[in-house]
Order: sequence, then structure tokens, then C-alpha cells
Amino acid sequence: MNQLKKLNIFVVDDDMFYLNTLGQHLRNLGYTKLYLFTSGSDCLKNIDENPDVVFLDYDLGSMTGNEVLQKIKSYNPAISVVIISGQEEIKPVLDTLKYGAFDYIQKGDLEEDKIKHALERIESLV
Repeated sequence: MNQLKKLNIFVVDDDMFYLNTLGQHLRNLGYTKLYLFTSGSDCLKNIDENPDVVFLDYDLGSMTGNEVLQKIKSYNPAISVVIISGQEEIKPVLDTLKYGAFDYIQKGDLEEDKIKHALERIESLV
């Protein structure tokens, strides 16, 4: 578990309330290397910080989560990108997985448990 806590994590969501809530959840889990961004372009401008994990909203307004995902993966395919979205349709899920997302988590029930589980799975790969 100590190795997990050392992960460098980016959180990207244009909803400030959700962004801060997810950031606090991750801090409560013991993560300290967190970077919070309200846009995909801000995330990409800081990609040289070499995140291990990016929690990325699917609908970011000016850029889609898929566009940001593809740019992250072209920068470094080893970065684990977890899409978090309110989308209920299957097509966005399939699209993000096709472009290399590690996981897709729907906002709502059990979301915090799914985030914790995704981080545990990422840790097992490093």
C-alpha cells in the first residue's frame, strides 16, 4: 500500500465542486502527489510532471476526454488514464477503452470504491 500512496495523480474535471471532492477523496486515501486541473489543455500543459495516473472527465467542454486521452497516450503510453463520467451510453465507454483508457468509471453509486479499486489494480501493474 505504501507504493500506491506514492503515485503521481492528475485529476481533470471542469466541475470545480467535483474536482475538489475527488481530490479530497484521494487525499483521504493517503495520496499526496495530486494535481487538479479544470481543463484538458491545462492537464496537457503540465504532462511533463509525468503522472502515473490521470482521472479524466469524459466531457470537458472545449476538449473531449477522448482528445485528451489520445494526447496523453501519444506523450506516454504507460500513463494509466481512468475516465470518470456521468455518461450512461455504451459508445463513450467503448471509445475510451479503444483509445487506451485503463478503466471507465461512471459517476454515482459506488464510485469511490471503484476509484480505490482502480488504483489498487494500477499498483499491481507497477
